[in-house]
Amino acid sequence: MPSLPTLRLLDVAESGELLTLQRAAYVTEAQLYGDVRLPALVQTLPELHAELTAASCLGAWLCSRLVAAVRAREDDGVLRIGRLVVAPDLQGQGIGGRLLAAAETTTRLPRAALFTGARSTANLRLYERCGYVETSREELRPGVELVHLVKQLSGTR
Repeated sequence: MPSLPTLRLLDVAESGELLTLQRAAYVTEAQLYGDVRLPALVQTLPELHAELTAASCLGAWLCSRLVAAVRAREDDGVLRIGRLVVAPDLQGQGIGGRLLAAAETTTRLPRAALFTGARSTANLRLYERCGYVETSREELRPGVELVHLVKQLSGTR
């Protein structure tokens, strides 16, 4: 990776770029689960546009290319982290961890929470390296188990 990406909030007008990145990043997840109908892969542009209108999304840019993104929203006293995605050709280079850390600094709340699939071992390793601890598992449907994780934050900006 030639340089560190620039981090900034995505504008709703950039929904199309985010949807393209999201679909590319979730192909490996679809292969892990043998399911091309994962919510991130079938989300429509209008649905994503509405989601970005209601919540914030932090993006990582290399020049004019969106290479990673993460959603974050405050809900019931917890920062909810969702859909951390990194372009497949740049995964494993620290962008996801940097983006996650940046998202955590956007709140004064004391705790962050997220979930991932139990078969998503690379995601689980990343979250554990970043200080997240497993709290529970949930069977979504036969063959698909979600792992819920939390992290205690400093609670100050």
